[in-house]
Amino acid sequence: MSLDASTTTDGERVYTDRTLAERGADGPFYVVFEDADGSSRWGFRCGNCESFDTAIDTMGRIQCTDCGNIKKPDEWDAAHE
Repeated sequence: MSLDASTTTDGERVYTDRTLAERGADGPFYVVFEDADGSSRWGFRCGNCESFDTAIDTMGRIQCTDCGNIKKPDEWDAAHE
C-alpha cells in the first residue's frame, strides 16, 4: 500500500490512499488514514479540489464543503426526503 503523506489545515498529519476511492460528481473522494500503515481510517479527501474538508452522512453521502463535489447516497429511500 502506497500512501501520500499530507498535513491538514489543522496541522494534523494524515495519509491518502489514491487507490481507494468513492466516485463523486466532480472527482473521486480518496480514503484518508491517520497512520502510515493504513490501519486507522480518518476520512476522505476530495479529488476535485484536494480538500480534506468533507462531510459524510449516515446514508453514505459524501460532500466536499469547499467545492461542492458530492457522492450520492449508497441507498436512497423516499421517506428521507
